[in-house]
Amino acid sequence: MSQGWKARGRGASLATVLAALWLAAGGVFAAAPRAAAATGGCAGDLVRTMPLPDAEVRVYKSRTQVCAVTVALHPGERRYLAVSVQPRGGVPVGDAGQFTRYAGPVTVGAISRCVYVKGAVAAGSVESGWILC
Repeated sequence: MSQGWKARGRGASLATVLAALWLAAGGVFAAAPRAAAATGGCAGDLVRTMPLPDAEVRVYKSRTQVCAVTVALHPGERRYLAVSVQPRGGVPVGDAGQFTRYAGPVTVGAISRCVYVKGAVAAGSVESGWILC
């Protein structure tokens, strides 16, 4: 009789360990989208933040690219959000529309090139001028 309890105890502990591993693996894979959402999908280092009413434009720079995103500070309701990035000597790349969280990301190649970043929300707009030269 005691042999049956030992076998059940091992089976239960194995099930507990497997369940813990399953939950831990789910936590690792679930953390990646949250990290991407925090940056709005841009890679690189945050180099500039430009404030807007109820939003902000975040500019990120990696070794070869500049990325920008306009992020609502209080997500939930749809509102007009826009963002654009123009490399010096190039054409602007942008995203605009009725969004609940963010407009963008927009990315341009910017190796040794200045960029001009614009962002807008229904209540206002902001421009960076030529930056990252």
